[in-house]
Amino acid sequence: MRHIGRWVAGVGGLGLALLAVAGSSAAQGSAGSPRPVVYVVPVEGIIDLGLAPFIRRVLDEAVGGGGAAVVLEINTFGGRVDAAVLIRDDLLRARIKSVAWVNKRAISAGALISLATETIVMADGGTIGAATPVQVGAPGGPAQPVAEKTVSYMRKEFRATAESRKRPPLVAEAMVDADVEIPGLIEKGKLLTLTTDEALKHKIADLRADDLAAVLERLSLTGAEIRRPRPTWAEALVRFLTHPVLSSLLMTIGILGIVIELRTPGFGLPGILGMGSLALFFWGHWLVNLAGWEEVLLVALGLLLLALEMFVLPGFGIAGVLGIAALVAGLGLSLVGAGATWRTLGVAAGRVGVSLALALAGAVVLIRMLPRMPFGRALVLGASMEAEQGFVSAPETEAAWAGRRGMAVSPLRPAGIANLDGQRVDVVSDGEYIDAGTPVRVARVDGNRVVVRRLRDDTEEKPS
Repeated sequence: MRHIGRWVAGVGGLGLALLAVAGSSAAQGSAGSPRPVVYVVPVEGIIDLGLAPFIRRVLDEAVGGGGAAVVLEINTFGGRVDAAVLIRDDLLRARIKSVAWVNKRAISAGALISLATETIVMADGGTIGAATPVQVGAPGGPAQPVAEKTVSYMRKEFRATAESRKRPPLVAEAMVDADVEIPGLIEKGKLLTLTTDEALKHKIADLRADDLAAVLERLSLTGAEIRRPRPTWAEALVRFLTHPVLSSLLMTIGILGIVIELRTPGFGLPGILGMGSLALFFWGHWLVNLAGWEEVLLVALGLLLLALEMFVLPGFGIAGVLGIAALVAGLGLSLVGAGATWRTLGVAAGRVGVSLALALAGAVVLIRMLPRMPFGRALVLGASMEAEQGFVSAPETEAAWAGRRGMAVSPLRPAGIANLDGQRVDVVSDGEYIDAGTPVRVARVDGNRVVVRRLRDDTEEKPS
């Protein structure tokens, strides 16, 4: 019996030890469990095309890193429609919880991005809505409303986005189209913008929070690890290069530099500056999926046709017209993206046209001023040559032949001999072949060169 008691005591002690080890392991496992990770991305200022690849990268990084959510902290008056559409599509496809924290406003394109997230959290005093698309007016003038078909497209984009996230589609449409009327909320002829209280009441927003800690608490993510991704240098540069003002400036400088290079000998600074500006323009728009090989080839073809018109073909004809058309088409198509309408294409073509006009006007001014600039004197021959510098005019005996008539004694190919007032004189034709025996007239005297032209009027008296 004593042995049995010892055996029972041993088994009981072993069981208690195992329970202690299990409890300790459970406690360690609980203490060592990883915290959820939340990615926070600011969406502020103008929404441009450079923002879309940044948000797409963050969404992919969050999914790959096992993140719990991506929070977009939104404070914007809007921006480009095509950029907002790209971000909207990425949010709807994302395989991670997406949250829009409207702090303090999500207007126009910002409203579309907010509606595309799973959860909308609004801070006190926030606003969301007012998304009627507009086009940029004349420089210094107000923005102008767009055509009905553009409004219709954006209205359906808002409706489809709201439906996909189970939000009231009619309320979303009223943010875009002033013709949408909702009794008790918005009357016809006015555009809908909701405050925080109104957005919560009408089921557009889901939660209220004034700081990030409160947002995480409402999302049941208290204590989560916060990661704030920043744009890479390439993404920041792309946002800079695709800004409407800078992209127009790059187009102008690019065309200006190439035109000046074509009108001056050799290849120098204007050509390098022009080619570099166009390369930066296309590189930035390439990375945001606006420009492709088609646009680059169109611009190259346009420049080639313009060069052909300037150096090979006389006057200005079909090659010049086709060159300008190809140039405008290539640059214009690089400025538009998803959701582009004919009016949007027209606005892009107008931007390119203004840049082209400014470049050509600048080229005319610079080419005329080039001889007066210190670095330009080495490239352009001066208009006058002073005697004090060792230059002398044509001999008086040669200058006296100006305007005289005679006959070609030998064929002019273009140099040859002509009989002028009974004297044999060495002459050159003005670029054309002249047979012997053809009446000629002295057009001008360049130094010691007597330049003659064929007499076109057969009724004039021929010299003997």
